[in-house]
Amino acid sequence: MKKTGIVIFHAPSGESVLEQQVNRARIASVHDLLTQLQNRVDACIIVCSCNDVFEFETLNAHIIPTQDSEIFHFGRHLQQVIREHALDSVIYFGSGSGTLLSEEQFADLFAFSQRADASALFNNYYSCDFAVFADAKALLPLHLPERDNGIGFLLADSGIHCHSLPRSLASQFDLDTPIDLVLLKAAGHGGPRIRAFLDTLDLSHPTLDSLSPLLAERTALVYLVGRVSPVTWQAFERQVACRTAGMIEGRGMKAYADRQPPVLSSLFSDKGFSEFFHTLEDSSDGAIIDTRPLLARQGQLPDPHERFSSDLFDIPALRDPRWVEFTQQALTCKIPILLGGHSLVSGGLYLLSEICWKGRDLPRRLHPDPYKGDGRQHESESGQTSDRH
Repeated sequence: MKKTGIVIFHAPSGESVLEQQVNRARIASVHDLLTQLQNRVDACIIVCSCNDVFEFETLNAHIIPTQDSEIFHFGRHLQQVIREHALDSVIYFGSGSGTLLSEEQFADLFAFSQRADASALFNNYYSCDFAVFADAKALLPLHLPERDNGIGFLLADSGIHCHSLPRSLASQFDLDTPIDLVLLKAAGHGGPRIRAFLDTLDLSHPTLDSLSPLLAERTALVYLVGRVSPVTWQAFERQVACRTAGMIEGRGMKAYADRQPPVLSSLFSDKGFSEFFHTLEDSSDGAIIDTRPLLARQGQLPDPHERFSSDLFDIPALRDPRWVEFTQQALTCKIPILLGGHSLVSGGLYLLSEICWKGRDLPRRLHPDPYKGDGRQHESESGQTSDRH
């Protein structure tokens, strides 16, 4: 059997209250994740952390500290771990990911790690949160990226056969912003450690209670904007009652080297935000918006505190006039709007499709089953065809 490492990277966090809330949630997620993994798979567990080493000291794991002043580089640190622990294969998690995986799904990841070929399995090939590398040593000569997002493209270009997990809540959910904590608590998901932490937080949100009922209304139209996977959108539509429309903008924002501005971003630069929000009011009943590709400047975003404050409509905490204006107009819009990052329109959509049905005695079968044909009719037609020949 291969020497397999379960490698968890807990990246450094800022000092603002919102950043620390997300940071504490990720720490809780790691504890829940390792509680599930220990004694279930035969693997070496390694946690690499910059500034929260003491938080993981009670875990039965190898803790690799890095200096606060050191730039956290995903690729170099992963290669360091592979070399120092002589790993044959790696099951990698960012500290906010994997927390909703089942025991069976963990077993599938471990089984993939034992493959003989140099292949890789991603939760999201286009923007990785966790992955399995069946041949860890094949990663050592490569120039791996600073962030995990784009590693799928690099490995595929290097000749490594890449696979992707089916999209689901468990595979796509990642603790990345405060809105993820809001939705996770509202849905009642997560392990015991993270649920206990969420219970300590006041996670009220000004628009969630107005938007979520719309998802269960057949006559409502909810607009989606941002880095929405077509597969996730399709799954969302099958779980909610409302109609959906929208615009996919900015996919591969972090994974691709080019910085082509999304259409809406260009329109905002020319016309401002008011026309966009007025149009939303006239054409939909609610909206779910991934703001990052729309408000980035030349691919650059403000610090996490600014983005997180916008997600929660904490306008007094914002400093960037552009984000202030966008957030203010979203809050005062006549329809309820949810703001967030990529996680809102990936794992967040799966959570919203559950939250909207809480306390509602409505039939869950919203769509007809696809027709696969009448077996007897096909049999008859088959016989007629063969007679002709």
